[in-house]
Amino acid sequence: MRGTRREARETARQRHPAWQAGATGRTKTPNQGGRQHRAGQPRPRAGHTMMPAGAGAQRANLIVRLLVGLVFLPEGVKKFLFPEQWGAGRFARIGIPAPEAMAHLVGAVEIACGVLLLLGLLTRLAAVPLLIDMLVALATTKIPLLWRATAVSSKVGFWSLQAESRTDYAMLMGLLFLSLAGAGAISLDARLVRRARS
Repeated sequence: MRGTRREARETARQRHPAWQAGATGRTKTPNQGGRQHRAGQPRPRAGHTMMPAGAGAQRANLIVRLLVGLVFLPEGVKKFLFPEQWGAGRFARIGIPAPEAMAHLVGAVEIACGVLLLLGLLTRLAAVPLLIDMLVALATTKIPLLWRATAVSSKVGFWSLQAESRTDYAMLMGLLFLSLAGAGAISLDARLVRRARS
């Protein structure tokens, strides 16, 4: 008799919805609109919205754009305001042909592309001429420091190269990042994409 009662209770318990949900590793979460919660995982807090995994990284692109854009924009402006120190005079000392024309060209590119990076507009395209700018700067004024003095330093050797090329290296890496990752969520590029899809 007792065995029969135990079997009946066990059968009734197994038929209960709560037991069936637990047997599959899921429990009903109250006030979740029918959503199920996997056992052993933390329950979402009330009023807490889960952010997609890549959302924070996309917003972080803004920091890189500010880093790079706020370097190139004033560098371009200086080539027009102080031509002897930063523009045509500097280009002539480096040995770049047609120094005045090249200084104006590079200055205009740095201003235009710096603004585009800050706005997050045509970001990948704007990064290309600045990458060329950085590679030329490294090739003409920084790498030769390994064996001779240049317009940027009279000291020769690896540590002179390292000291003088820190900003160039940081800008190069930032531009490579933007050319691969794009402007991110907080940008005119992202707004244009959302508008095109809507």
